[in-house]
Amino acid sequence: METPDGLQGVDVVILAGGRGTRLQSLPGDLPKPLRPVHGRPFLSYLLDQVRAAGARKVILALGYKPEAFLDFLRDEASPTFVLEMAVEASPMGTGGALRAALSRLSTDTVLVLNGDSYADADPAPLAAAHRRRKARATILLGSVEDASRYGRVEIDAEGAVVRFAEKSAPGAGLINAGVYVLERSVIRDIPADRPVSLERETFPSLIGKGFYGEPGTFAFLDIGTPETYAASAAFFQKPGAR
Repeated sequence: METPDGLQGVDVVILAGGRGTRLQSLPGDLPKPLRPVHGRPFLSYLLDQVRAAGARKVILALGYKPEAFLDFLRDEASPTFVLEMAVEASPMGTGGALRAALSRLSTDTVLVLNGDSYADADPAPLAAAHRRRKARATILLGSVEDASRYGRVEIDAEGAVVRFAEKSAPGAGLINAGVYVLERSVIRDIPADRPVSLERETFPSLIGKGFYGEPGTFAFLDIGTPETYAASAAFFQKPGAR
């Protein structure tokens, strides 16, 4: 799939507000996205990915210990790569955190990433598919042999999302890879006065309203547990891992 424009004209929001309670047994009290991997914050690898795809502006949606990100912002920003933060006053869920970043967005189409997971897939083709379909929302889907841990996402022959299934019996399926392309109007419609879950509220409400899934096969990592965080070093040493 050709993606001549990459992420030009697409602001990026990284949901990086989580405390990472399951990682509290590890040394230090860092927010989860700042946990080091090969001497670099995990979040750096996400910035490398979107920068390589042509992104020029990234907003970090923060909650827990936002002051811990100040040095990171200074180190990663440049005259050609704008890096800002939007801080939620209280925990608002993934949807609420995204809604809190709305005032900092300057584009009609937005790429959204989870700050504690990494899909080894170029996000530019996802944005291209979104534009081609004139979609309101497009979600990157990973094809896995066992989707029971994550729950499944079902799409029809045209790629339209038709159903989200909760964690269920073992078996192959498509899972939410934590990478989304959304129109600004979707973010604007998220309630601003209460916690909202993108996964449990916003996405199901978009079924049948221009919501598509783009499946692929790629390496996927989340650092939500001590075990998966321990695997992150090997993940980024693999050939082809960004």
